[in-house]
Amino acid sequence: MSATGVPRAPPDAPAAPAAPWAEAGDAIAHALGVEPSDGLDADEVARRLERFGPNILREAQRRSSWQVLVAQFRSLLVALLAVAALLSALFGQWVEALAVVVVLALNAAIGFVTELRAVRSMEALRSLGRVHATVRREGGLDTVEADALVPGDIVLVEGGDVVTADVRLLQASKLQANESALTGESLPAGKRAPPVAEDAALAERACMLYKGTSISRGSGEGVVVATGMDTELGRISRLVAEAEEETTPLERRLDRLGQRLVWVTLGVAAVIALTGLVAGKPWLLILETAIALAVATVPEGLPIIATITLARGMRRMAERNALVNRLSAVETLGATSVIFSDKTGTLTENRMAVAGLWLAEGRAEPSDGEGGFTLDGAPAELERLPHLREALEVAALCNNASLGGAGGQGVGDPLEVALLQAAAHAGVSRDALVRARPEVREVAFDPDTKMMGTLHEGAPGQAGGRFSVAVKGAPESVLEVCTRVAHADGARELGPDERAGWEERNRALARQGLRVLALAGRGEEREGAELYRDLTLLALVGLEDPPRQDVRGAIDGCRRAGIRVVMVTGDQAVTAASIGEAVGLTDGRPKVVAGGDMARLLASGSGAAASDDALFEADILARVSPEQKLELIRRYQERGAIVAMTGDGVNDAPALKKADIGVAMGLRGTEVAREAADMVLKDDAFGTIVEAVKQGRIIFDNIRAFVLYLLSCNLSEILVIGVASALGAPLPLLPLQILFLNLVTDVFPALALGAGEGAPDILDRRPRDPAEPVLAARHWRSLSGYALLITAAVLGAFALALGPLGLSRTEAVTVSFLTLAFAQLWHVFDMREPGTPLLANEITRNPWVWGALALCTALLLGAVALPGAREVLSIAWLDARSWVVVATASLAPTLLGQAGKALGLGRVA
Repeated sequence: MSATGVPRAPPDAPAAPAAPWAEAGDAIAHALGVEPSDGLDADEVARRLERFGPNILREAQRRSSWQVLVAQFRSLLVALLAVAALLSALFGQWVEALAVVVVLALNAAIGFVTELRAVRSMEALRSLGRVHATVRREGGLDTVEADALVPGDIVLVEGGDVVTADVRLLQASKLQANESALTGESLPAGKRAPPVAEDAALAERACMLYKGTSISRGSGEGVVVATGMDTELGRISRLVAEAEEETTPLERRLDRLGQRLVWVTLGVAAVIALTGLVAGKPWLLILETAIALAVATVPEGLPIIATITLARGMRRMAERNALVNRLSAVETLGATSVIFSDKTGTLTENRMAVAGLWLAEGRAEPSDGEGGFTLDGAPAELERLPHLREALEVAALCNNASLGGAGGQGVGDPLEVALLQAAAHAGVSRDALVRARPEVREVAFDPDTKMMGTLHEGAPGQAGGRFSVAVKGAPESVLEVCTRVAHADGARELGPDERAGWEERNRALARQGLRVLALAGRGEEREGAELYRDLTLLALVGLEDPPRQDVRGAIDGCRRAGIRVVMVTGDQAVTAASIGEAVGLTDGRPKVVAGGDMARLLASGSGAAASDDALFEADILARVSPEQKLELIRRYQERGAIVAMTGDGVNDAPALKKADIGVAMGLRGTEVAREAADMVLKDDAFGTIVEAVKQGRIIFDNIRAFVLYLLSCNLSEILVIGVASALGAPLPLLPLQILFLNLVTDVFPALALGAGEGAPDILDRRPRDPAEPVLAARHWRSLSGYALLITAAVLGAFALALGPLGLSRTEAVTVSFLTLAFAQLWHVFDMREPGTPLLANEITRNPWVWGALALCTALLLGAVALPGAREVLSIAWLDARSWVVVATASLAPTLLGQAGKALGLGRVA
């Protein structure tokens, strides 16, 4: 066994040396029995997976059922109940003691079942997100789940990826990795393939990538040397204590509410005990009543019900393609007021296709037939248009994608896949080109230069020299480094007038909603030459990505919900404006701020009225840098906005962290973006964000409804006892009856309210104020009003039973007990919104409510009908007159409450 507890591979299994950074990459690959150009085959992967185990770290200890059960008894309230049971037993009240123990057990059982379901739901949710890696196996590229990696796998990485195993680099191009998780160094570390000294510190091992770090720039290829707990991260993780589970703002507010209620009710219980002793009542009964009252008036099931509601909401969001990573995000979603949305893949279909190549002679388009291109509608012969072939070759060579993915969909950036598909349409194969003109060097895409370049052996048809340069990038950037332009009869100087013409052509294409790239190249004699100079412009490429069909409706839904949608993109302003207009971002022409204007407005500082107004009125923010995204989010948050931000790249990670809700793309997003985000869209669809906001509002409304319900029920209990004691009347409720009511009338209806589907018009409301507590002043007024109505009904029924009806003390207590129980059950219907129909609303449409009422009614009738239960609860069988009193008095508070709603009182939300 290894120190990690993972079985070591048998002696004959290929293994990397103890210090793979000290030996050449080829030697490491040889030691692991893999040819880098081919990778492992499926059979060998299966064998190594069996030998080394899955590539996973030891997971946080799973909460066992026993731990969940024990946790139910760790509270002040349970201690109070235990004291009551002990005192009852000491004074010979064995039935009372046994009953309290039974209630303790039932409360624990309810809490155990509900909390266990919540815990298991959260554990299941954690398994929904999967990290993937790009590997070379059997000579081709494939995307596999990271836990399927084995030592010897050939892994390809690029900017934005999370490193999923310890990797010895074989190739690297401008590669940098963020290793702060391991080294504490905040700056990215440069990476290269040559070995380093065997005694080099971890931070100095430039030829190694480590599991759990991230690629901040460049691209590279390497061989996996360690997986799972044998990685550096695995070794460190054994020394790290398991972190405490995060509590959400909502949970903290509920905890503070519960703590206040504990002290308030303990104080009331003390007053009741004092007045009872003054009145000469048996002090044991008074003590038990005071303790039971303290328990009854605190909604002990509230945190569990809140957890269940949140976990259920997270599950429902996952079913709707929104994977929420944190419970706190569920609460914040309902308050979102601004969505900063990316363009590509969120508002558009992310289905890139080359619409055409614009040459000096005109527009070349892929033909509708089996292959080839047309030039201004006529068939184009590549032999007569060598610069068209050269442009397609540059598009294929300056490219890190592959067409060999599963289902023929391609692997890599959709834009690069589209370029490969266009080249293949004309018979230009990347694989054949790379064999004929191997890549010598790559300069990875840089957000600052907005270009990518590669150097290859051999030269294209028009260029001389031993090497050729292939460059693609943003038209304005590429045009700056071009000195010539390709024509059918050769390259010509790119003069000022012609340069201006190309710039205008770029703007015209962008206005059509196309994503525009420039392709350029040159012949070169020197291997170490600078790539971005003296280039020949070959063509502009227009790529189309049509708007998503459902986006316009989703944006309209946001507008109704009071949520502003702002497009924030790195694309050109004219392209973004065209897409914004197509998806209905505004009623008219979108207002756009881009480039230098953006920098000027942000540099003016917050508080400058003119700049702030221009920023906050803009519908589209184009050519936005990562630093500007952070500043934009900060400016909006200073104005009190709750900002949701979408992103997919490594450069988006800071903004995703800064936003109140970071939303990453699940299909095209980088692993760094997903790790930084609060929510991941599994379908990359904007409409999914709107659905998640809807679910967030429903969840918060449900929590507010059951908190209001629980507290109004519990307050009615304390008022019934308190008012009766203050008047010197007999106690209308006994301790065990209070405990029984607390169990029956609180838990099940509250759970049902937490499972509600929400009001149909929930997206037509304005976002709630995030600073607003769970219960605002208006809710406390409603809560108090409901409790007073129930209290008056119960005490009225109790007085009627003792007076005009002439019932015995036990029968009168039974009347008050049943009146309170059924009044609390019918009280669930008071949780509907004012203005909703009396018989068809979010409460009456909730099947869980009817199930809870049926169950609770059966339990109450069983308590009255069964002799053993009657004895334990000290209640009696009632005659018809008494049942009429119970029915009338228990319905009265709800009828009055509904009348109040008709007058616009008692609002829940």
